[in-house]
Amino acid sequence: MAMEVGRVCTKLLGREADKNCVIVEIVNKNFVVVSGPKELTGVKRRRCNLKHLEPWDVKINVEKGASDDTLKEAILKAKIEGYS
Repeated sequence: MAMEVGRVCTKLLGREADKNCVIVEIVNKNFVVVSGPKELTGVKRRRCNLKHLEPWDVKINVEKGASDDTLKEAILKAKIEGYS
C-alpha cells in the first residue's frame, strides 16, 4: 500500500501507539510527517518512521502540509469509521 499524503494510519510504537493519524507530508523514503490532529486523536504533528505506521486502506483528500484545522474538517467530512 502506498504511503502518500492523506493516507490514514495507526501508530504502532511510541507514546502515541494505537492512535490514528493522517500523513500530511513525505520527508524521505523512511520518514513522514503525521498529525491526528491532536484534538481529535491525541497525535501531535510530528515526524514519524514509516516502520512505526500501519496504513489503512482509507485515504482522505488533503494537500501536502495541510493545517490541523483543514485536516480536522476533511476527516469529519469523510466520516471515517473507527477514526478517533
